[in-house]
Amino acid sequence: MALPTKIEIAQSAKLKPITEIAAGLGLSADDIEKYGKYKAKIRPEVYTRNKDKPDGKIVIVTAITPTKFGEGKTTMSIGLAEALGKLGKKNIVVLRQPSLGPVFGVKGGACGAGYAQVLPMEDINVHFTGDLHAITCAHDLLTSIMENHINRGNELGISLHDIMWKRVIDIESRTLRKIVVGIGGKNNGIPYESGFEITTASEIAAIHAISSDFLDLKRRMAAITVAYDKEGKPVTAGQLQVVGAMAILMKDAVKPNLVQTIEGTPAIIHGGPFANIAHGCPSLIAIKTAQKLTDYVVLEPGFGADLGMEKFCNIASRAAGFKPSVAVIVATIKALKRHGGTKYRDIDKPSAENVKKGLPILAKEVENARKFGLHPVVCMNHFLKDAQEEIDIVMNWAKENNVPAAFTDTILKGGAGGIELANLVLKELEKPNNFHFLYPLEMPVEEKIRTIAKEIYGVADIRLTDDARKSLKQIEKLGFDKLPICMAKTPLSLTDNEDIQGIPPAGYILPIVNLKPSTGAEFIVAYCGDISTMPGEPTHPASEEMDIDENGIIKGLA
Repeated sequence: MALPTKIEIAQSAKLKPITEIAAGLGLSADDIEKYGKYKAKIRPEVYTRNKDKPDGKIVIVTAITPTKFGEGKTTMSIGLAEALGKLGKKNIVVLRQPSLGPVFGVKGGACGAGYAQVLPMEDINVHFTGDLHAITCAHDLLTSIMENHINRGNELGISLHDIMWKRVIDIESRTLRKIVVGIGGKNNGIPYESGFEITTASEIAAIHAISSDFLDLKRRMAAITVAYDKEGKPVTAGQLQVVGAMAILMKDAVKPNLVQTIEGTPAIIHGGPFANIAHGCPSLIAIKTAQKLTDYVVLEPGFGADLGMEKFCNIASRAAGFKPSVAVIVATIKALKRHGGTKYRDIDKPSAENVKKGLPILAKEVENARKFGLHPVVCMNHFLKDAQEEIDIVMNWAKENNVPAAFTDTILKGGAGGIELANLVLKELEKPNNFHFLYPLEMPVEEKIRTIAKEIYGVADIRLTDDARKSLKQIEKLGFDKLPICMAKTPLSLTDNEDIQGIPPAGYILPIVNLKPSTGAEFIVAYCGDISTMPGEPTHPASEEMDIDENGIIKGLA
């Protein structure tokens, strides 16, 4: 008998009213704004009222450098939260919001799998509470006002060749990456080259996730550099006098979204910046609110430990004063085989030899967690095609290297499949918290990049191209050089080349092709190779399998 699909499991679940989930956190009906029966936003006064309470302990759920299939990091975050709930531990899982682009493109749904899901999954995946639409509108309003300013005389002297601010849309479209606007005569504006990025690549998405409150959001939006003038000075959103209007569009989007897991564990899903060109973490507002409402916060940054975990520690934690103590590192047999040399076409074929060859990548991510003072716990995410010999190799490695490790099966068993993992996490949480940053902000920009590249990726050194050095001089001249670094690179390798698997080759030099200050989000993006901010649809987009019937029942949202 075939197992039910993810969406079939979700649709058969019995959800609790969101007021009941809120009550379990000590929240009254006045503390939330309901979006239907099963979704709500948490009012900002909840944090203000509880700000003097002790903070709940943060558990980061990250992963080894993943394959293009993903390793189930979201599923394991949800499953761990459910398992902690079964052990009687008050906790909240905090996740990023899905983007419509990946939902209808490559990825499909982003709400977990099996019996480790957040619900209502159809709503969360599609529109949710409108946060990403608010970000889209605020971003494009800024674009519109900037272009109108240029067309009405350009008092700020914006250089048409130095416009940094494009447009965004939350649907993937490679044909919109490069466009020309303003054609058709003077009534249609001034022609210049522009383009579209996906909404989650907007700096406003990054600001939405890294602001400490609404006023901080406004301050950061005012500092956005939209362009440079003819003398090379930044032109900001504040100078265009549009921040107040943008803030009106964002007024509800800053409030964290409360939902639940399939087992009724509270979940906050809020913030969703791109995890390569931005910091890729749930919103600081959501995490801080969760810390005041519970004893344990399980949160998931984007991509693997070399990107999401590093940025959460060096950027988000620095901005918010977080002190995470445990990093759960999700590993899969297929990822280890891939890093050990297995081709994608052979990924389901057993290969104990390639699992062994892939173990250095797991060892590297464990080492990376410890470089921040975090206590690592390895979580082996079980898939049906995993051979027992392959599983034994990983678990024996963990035992021999004194790394706590659990074999989990939360997809089929929900929280019950993660009890061993939860107990290991609780044990590690009892140890002293030695969290620290990887570098000081006073370190020169090039040295901060070099530190991340050598310490986290394991490359021999970095090399700045001429374009990157030109950008660096401008960053230093404008006084942005004391910001943290946000590395932009492929998530599929510890290098800039996704075809290089496992540990980088000896002597590998990581190219830094450009540097861009995100002056509102307050970090410097270091580009390692060509990074697309507007994905394209695959040969067979996930949308091909989706449909909805006359009763409103959605199908094919995997």
